[in-house]
Amino acid sequence: MARKRVLITGAAGFLGSHLSDRFIKEGFHVIGMDNLITGDLRNIEHLFKLEQFEFYNHDVSTFIHVPGSLDYILHFASPASPIDYLKIPIQTLKVGSLGTHNCLGLARAKGARILVASTSEIYGDPLVHPQTEEYWGNVNPVGPRGVYDEAKRFQEAMTMAYHTFHGVETRIVRIFNTYGPRMRLNDGRALPAFIGQALRGEDLTVFGDGSQTRSFCYVDDLVEGIYRLLMSDYHMPVNVGNPDEISLKEFAEEVIKLTGTKQEIIYKALPKDDPKQRKPDITRAKEILGWEPKVHRAEGLKVTYEYFKSLKPEEWFKQPKEFVSR
Repeated sequence: MARKRVLITGAAGFLGSHLSDRFIKEGFHVIGMDNLITGDLRNIEHLFKLEQFEFYNHDVSTFIHVPGSLDYILHFASPASPIDYLKIPIQTLKVGSLGTHNCLGLARAKGARILVASTSEIYGDPLVHPQTEEYWGNVNPVGPRGVYDEAKRFQEAMTMAYHTFHGVETRIVRIFNTYGPRMRLNDGRALPAFIGQALRGEDLTVFGDGSQTRSFCYVDDLVEGIYRLLMSDYHMPVNVGNPDEISLKEFAEEVIKLTGTKQEIIYKALPKDDPKQRKPDITRAKEILGWEPKVHRAEGLKVTYEYFKSLKPEEWFKQPKEFVSR
């Protein structure tokens, strides 16, 4: 019996690489695609020796051609951290619009089911707490984060249009803060930023007064939720994340305790449009997917810290990539 075939865009990224591992484990033939603008081949190099894995270095914002049949597409190509999408705003908008359009067109042509990776950022700086899927969000379209927020909001609208107009089988996952091995230390998000500063012996930087909250989901839990959503019959957006909410000040204190460092917390001005609260309502995921996170933050943080600590010290000091926006 032939293996089912799945295309994963953004396959060399943090989430894309873990999804590639999961679908290989489930017996699929995985076709990875990534232009490596933020992805890293080291995340998937262990898969290159497998017959059931192939990789294309390609930008999905241009025309996509994949020979042969496709059963599923997971569209995870996109910069996903502020340090990236603030430097490459145009590519961020293009992969959310043109890239999504190309993936949806491919799904239609192949008769494949497609799952697109949306984000809690579509809720912006939310006025509703916790955030349910029915909440439409509070987003500044012309602010610095607008390139990412609006790209994802457009992506959802385009996906629903292909579902209703063309009858494409679509799924939409709204991903909340996720962490785990293969994250980049220099991607600007709180968790890798705090651990990176601890490893380098620097004070931990908290923006604002640290009262703003986040909810961190371990990557294995997230991948399980995504897999269940793809295999479900539900086409409306679903929040997947961990509702265990913590302030960034408390989180920085947890990292200091975990790493055993003597650094202090320093405070800097809050970036424009930075969300004050972020917590998913996962009622829909529980009811429809039978899913909820299993990994406690203390357990996941320990694994993640050990991963970062195992990197070569030069990785701890590595500066973010410089990009050209085009």
